[in-house]
Amino acid sequence: MKITYTGRQVELAPAELKKLEARFAKIGKILDGKRECEAHVVLSLERHLHHAEATVRYFQHQFVGLGSSANLFEAIHEAAEKLEKQALKSRAKFRDIKRAPRKAGAEAPPPRRAAKPEPPPEPEPERLIYHVDNHKKRKPMTLDEAVMQMDDKRGYLVYRDAETDRVVMLVRRADGHFDLVEA
Repeated sequence: MKITYTGRQVELAPAELKKLEARFAKIGKILDGKRECEAHVVLSLERHLHHAEATVRYFQHQFVGLGSSANLFEAIHEAAEKLEKQALKSRAKFRDIKRAPRKAGAEAPPPRRAAKPEPPPEPEPERLIYHVDNHKKRKPMTLDEAVMQMDDKRGYLVYRDAETDRVVMLVRRADGHFDLVEA
């Protein structure tokens, strides 16, 4: 985080600047560790009362922390604490907001030049689900009877095998042969 200080009747020693940079580095990590933020700190003295005003621009927001105390460092830390609270609140608000994907129409502006109109997407064929009721009292079949019973409309037949008394599915493959699936 880049920090610029403006002192009105106040000057800071290099050792004091290092302490304050560590304090503001924490706020910089909260806001965004990878993005370089800038903080502007204005220090002033007015009748034995030190004022500190810290301003950080973060995207379209401006965070401002004000602090005043008889001690200069207490005023700066008070302003930094207020900035930290604002930063935490902003990050939590951004994290917790319900983010939904943008709609296709609002995502991109319309093209400037005339483009060929795209054909409308073909609707997907409706998928049908055939429910096989095993609880009906049906006569068990042999494999030969099932092959003869199979019609050309559907590519499968579910039946109860006469020998094993299990549910079996007979599936017609694309090459005309059959697959037998036993449960």
